Amino acid sequence: MKSIHDYSDIINMPRPDPKRHLRMPISDRAAQFSPFAALTGFSGVIDEVGRYTEEKIILDEKEKDRINRILTLLKSEITRKPVIKITAFVPDAKKEGGCYQTFKGGLLKIDEFKRNLILTNGLKLNFDDIIRIEKEN
Repeated sequence: MKSIHDYSDIINMPRPDPKRHLRMPISDRAAQFSPFAALTGFSGVIDEVGRYTEEKIILDEKEKDRINRILTLLKSEITRKPVIKITAFVPDAKKEGGCYQTFKGGLLKIDEFKRNLILTNGLKLNFDDIIRIEKEN
């Protein structure tokens, strides 16, 4: 009796040629086994949702008065373009919240109408976003 695992009768036979179409070139065969990404772009969405943003801090009246006193002092020195260091809230462009960043530069202008500080490098910061301001020596 012949074993079910005995392929000696067909092992050396030539490979049959297809009758209806040509064989695929070896160089193209690898493409049919390329990885399939069913959720293309989904990893970017997951990264964005997981990105941390901070809530804006609302200052109490005492802190607002302190910042206003410093701004009044700086306004009297504006012609000398004093160097200041400011920590301010920067809103996130993609989702709610933002982050606090510290900026340093010469003070060019205090726009009381638009409630902005303008630094010599062109940066504009809104008064309501500032949580700390210091004059550098």
